[in-house]
Amino acid sequence: MSKNIVVIIGAGGIGMAIARRQGFGRTVLLADFNEQTLRSAAQQLNEAGYKVETHPVDVASRSSVQALAVYAASLGNVMQVVNTAGLSPNMAPVRKVLEVDLYGAAVVFEEFEKVIAPGGAGIIISSMAGHMMPALTPEQDHALAYTPADELLNLPFLQADAIPNTLVAYMMAKRANHLRVQAAAMSWGDKGARVNSISPGVIVTPLAQHELNSEIGDIYREMIEASPVKRMAPPEEIAITASFLLGPDAGFITGSDLLIDGGVIAAMRAGKLQTPA
Repeated sequence: MSKNIVVIIGAGGIGMAIARRQGFGRTVLLADFNEQTLRSAAQQLNEAGYKVETHPVDVASRSSVQALAVYAASLGNVMQVVNTAGLSPNMAPVRKVLEVDLYGAAVVFEEFEKVIAPGGAGIIISSMAGHMMPALTPEQDHALAYTPADELLNLPFLQADAIPNTLVAYMMAKRANHLRVQAAAMSWGDKGARVNSISPGVIVTPLAQHELNSEIGDIYREMIEASPVKRMAPPEEIAITASFLLGPDAGFITGSDLLIDGGVIAAMRAGKLQTPA
């Protein structure tokens, strides 16, 4: 068995699809906040013949992410890190969305930069929501990109009076993901590693079903109908893209975001769909 380690943070639909595609012949380290989800996901992979290790993680806690990174490095060469952890707008209040989706993402970049092996690669699963907001000021962009993670949530434009609802919090967090990837590309590059983000549209997962059945479900249905392809996508389509970005054929790609949304953002730009904010 290879001593190359694939770290998957978030054992949901997208995380598991990527684990199945990337993990065979390597050691998969699965991490999740929900220990029941983690046990179930590990059992599925074990029964399919994968070598699996597990570790609980709360991405909103630096010490928790740090412990995960140290454990990953103890297993072998940390070659691939995929962060799929996140809260949707309908799952938590504004502050918690920012803690997990914005601060947590930044902490994962910072801690795994310390252990990523030369030739390694990282991905964060962001969202098309990061492309929905109007442009921020150059100063705000710079602050989101380069402010140390532990100071991020103190930025004035991330305070309660500036973030009116969870949807805006979510979009801001995903915009920050794109900017943090650009910044991290430089420091990860010093380690001989690459880092990118993927911004999916509506993907067929339990999380998406939760959103579709919520009070903001009509927004998602309007997005699907207005998009050129007029459908959702299975997690496997995201896993295919992740495999490319993590592999040698993408060796010239770092600091980038790949939008995979069936054309929802294109429909917004064309005036066929209102921005949901």
